[in-house]
Amino acid sequence: MITSSMPRPKSRRSPFFRRSRLTVRCGFIPLVDCALPVIARKQGFARAEGLDLVLERDVSWANIRDKVNLGHLDCAHMLAAMPIAATLGIAQVRVPVIAPLALGFNGNAITVSRNLFARMAAMGPVRDGDPAAMAAALARVIADMRAAGDEPLTFGMVFPFSCHNYELRYWLAAGGIDPDRDIRLVVIPPPLIVDSLRAGHIQGFCVGEPWNSLAVEAGLGRIVATKSQIWRLSPEKVLGLRAEWADAHADILAALIRALDRAAVWASDASNHESLARILAEDRYVGAPATMIARILAGDLSLDADGTHVALPDYILFRRAGNSLPSRAQALWLYSQMVRWGQIEPSPQAEALVAQVFRPDLAAPAPPAALPAAAQGASREPVPLLFDGRVFDPKDIAGYLAGFDIGHGGSTPSSQGA
Repeated sequence: MITSSMPRPKSRRSPFFRRSRLTVRCGFIPLVDCALPVIARKQGFARAEGLDLVLERDVSWANIRDKVNLGHLDCAHMLAAMPIAATLGIAQVRVPVIAPLALGFNGNAITVSRNLFARMAAMGPVRDGDPAAMAAALARVIADMRAAGDEPLTFGMVFPFSCHNYELRYWLAAGGIDPDRDIRLVVIPPPLIVDSLRAGHIQGFCVGEPWNSLAVEAGLGRIVATKSQIWRLSPEKVLGLRAEWADAHADILAALIRALDRAAVWASDASNHESLARILAEDRYVGAPATMIARILAGDLSLDADGTHVALPDYILFRRAGNSLPSRAQALWLYSQMVRWGQIEPSPQAEALVAQVFRPDLAAPAPPAALPAAAQGASREPVPLLFDGRVFDPKDIAGYLAGFDIGHGGSTPSSQGA
């Protein structure tokens, strides 16, 4: 909501824009990849654009969704799939939401309890950095539990329409585990997921940082796969806002994008990571130890409390290939997973709507025609995705889905049978 009572400026150069700041309310969840709106405010990038960027910390993605839908927030740090689900109206009120900018790439991980990891290691080889081997090890545990008549494992993820859900499902299914038959998947807000593991309510989860590292440091969990290994250089969080708001406040949105892009440049500079970690460590933002956040930013990842480390330079990124533009092919892949897991019936109408959700043209520093196809996000050519090497062709989503044995859209659900 724009709280100034003055008329909206026609351009950045108007005298009013220089003299008065417009309030833009932005919601966020306490995660390391909330960095860009935080830095846009703390480092004065928003103020330089004539904006008073007010940040509102929240605990759950459902709250963020509803507050944006109702106009209580102007924009938000959003899961990449949230604007797609809102625009399609899947299990929620239908509100067209767009995403002109990615706020972070990668940054998620799959963590299991130490007990579960011990069982995985006892039943066969587990190789760090090999998501397929880790999924196969978990499949052996699940098969053993089924033979013994044990209750299925429960895994947590943060929201039904999230990269966390789709990456976790993709990883499980690649190992022969049906995520709807062989385990239980439950939704838990990020700030509560470590406590859920501690209480024994879940045996594993997929979440963004710092919650994986906090589980490791507490001696509760073991990281078995990361998003940078599962779906490398894919958008994790985006700037999400109602299409109606974007149309009504085009100049303000342009100013906000400029501020966030300057924040992305600043946050991507390794010389600023110590300062960034200290800022995010404040209780009003993430509230995790600054030393831990600094290691996450550096890609120095502790996999367990026993000192197993890996170096993942692209563990979490704020810019990719010099820009922060999401691609429409990536939006269509997320839609394909909504179809695969039975969240929506496929249709040409839905596909056409999805292709308009990620709006890199609004954030482009030059006319779209002058940008490379990848930056435009308009290319619908086949693109390689994920760790198994399958190629996703956004022109043939049905054909892509038909190649999977496990799923509900384009194939027949099957149980884990390794």
